[in-house]
Amino acid sequence: MAERNVNVLPDHRIEFRMGINLGDIIIEDGDIFGDGVNIAARLEALAEPGGICLSAAAHEQVRDRLDLAFDDLGEQQVKNIARPVRTYSVALGISPRAALPVGAPLPLPDKPSIAVLPFQSLSGDPEQEYFADGMVEEITTAIARLPWLFVIARNSSFTYKSKPVDVKQVARELGVRYVLEGSVRKAGQRVRITGQLIDATTGNHIWADRFDGALDDIFELQDRVAANVVGAIEPRLRQSEIERAARKPTASLDAYDFYLRALAQVYRYTEESLAEAVVLLRKALAIDPSYAPAAASVGWCRALQWTQGWGALSDDDIAEGVRLARQALEAARDDPDTMAWAANTLSFFAGEAAQAAAVLDRALALNPNAATTWICRGLLYALRNQPEPAIEVLERASRLSPFDPLGYWNDCGLAFAHFAARRFEQAIEWADRALHDQPRVISAIRVKVAALAHLGRLGDASAELGRVLAIDPGLTIAKYRAFLGPATAPEVRDLLVTGLRLAGLPE
Repeated sequence: MAERNVNVLPDHRIEFRMGINLGDIIIEDGDIFGDGVNIAARLEALAEPGGICLSAAAHEQVRDRLDLAFDDLGEQQVKNIARPVRTYSVALGISPRAALPVGAPLPLPDKPSIAVLPFQSLSGDPEQEYFADGMVEEITTAIARLPWLFVIARNSSFTYKSKPVDVKQVARELGVRYVLEGSVRKAGQRVRITGQLIDATTGNHIWADRFDGALDDIFELQDRVAANVVGAIEPRLRQSEIERAARKPTASLDAYDFYLRALAQVYRYTEESLAEAVVLLRKALAIDPSYAPAAASVGWCRALQWTQGWGALSDDDIAEGVRLARQALEAARDDPDTMAWAANTLSFFAGEAAQAAAVLDRALALNPNAATTWICRGLLYALRNQPEPAIEVLERASRLSPFDPLGYWNDCGLAFAHFAARRFEQAIEWADRALHDQPRVISAIRVKVAALAHLGRLGDASAELGRVLAIDPGLTIAKYRAFLGPATAPEVRDLLVTGLRLAGLPE
């Protein structure tokens, strides 16, 4: 009708208004009614002549699928509907593509790729505009420290500032799989920052959250939000990539996909899944012998198998893990997580605790937001009988990555640190938290057994020891001493062994 009206005098034009809603309806006697219909009718009344209004439910279905721009009209209170209706209007005659750079779609890089779009300022305050831009710059810089991610530079992302955008189109033009967008709203001396991470290839929302803070120190707030955003989205991105690799046919897998499939097996944390993870990692290394994350993860899996008592590891298995850990450290000079797993292996199997600590410190200097690396550093502090530094860095890791699928190792480390400090009640509490998320993590059960024994609760300690022996039937005092090895401070080792002996673990 808009095209037809171009050459028609205003008082002779026919102009329609349209309201679109997605919801349930009732059909009876050839008529339809219900809230779904009522909301559509109210949206029609809100539309300008010749315009279209949509509910949030309808907008969610079409926002990334049509060559249209939308204006967010906020929540509207409409007649006979109890709750406000979030409303969008179609910006007719404005194509988001018309405002964006023109060019052929870029191919996706060979690793996960992301663009951080300018955050929308919702108050119109110029000072808030600067804050929003600074926030995006901090987040982009923090994410760029993740070496397994391809991150679009800020200058390219900011070409979309103040323009209506189609997330899928932006992703095609920048050549990325993921897009992070958000908004900033100021009220007095408080500010609320929201963010959402979208897989642009499917339109699915992977993560969304909001952060509230005071404007007393803008730069401190920017740093904190940037660290929280990175810590929150990193495990979600990793899980999304694992799920993507799992959907690919076996014939099209490359080293990276085998590595992702191995991670999925590690997260399952069973005897069979850890063995399968090693098989997948070897397949990755057969394709690319220099692929450092896969090389480091072999030793990590071997350490987990040894810790759990799963499978009889040969001297060759352990030697392979150590050799690949050294190889990974040579190749991964800018990848904190790979450096962390390699250092963990060398500390565990080769007794190189001091060297491992130095590697972890270098890794954290590269990326202070690497939660996994902080966990490894905290565990090493705890083993070396430095409980207070251990607790400090493990709490930092928890703040950085509150949804990490390996977060139970963080809780296990806190249990170990409080045990080393002889705070046995707190050790039991943190062990229980770890076991809530992963009931098979035997390190947490052993710490709990020893803590209960030192508190004189020998009946409870003996019952928990039964859980340990159900996972590792061959565990003895001698085997446990060998397991703790030279990486563990003698006083911590003796405290653990005494507790397990009191609980009834055979010599």
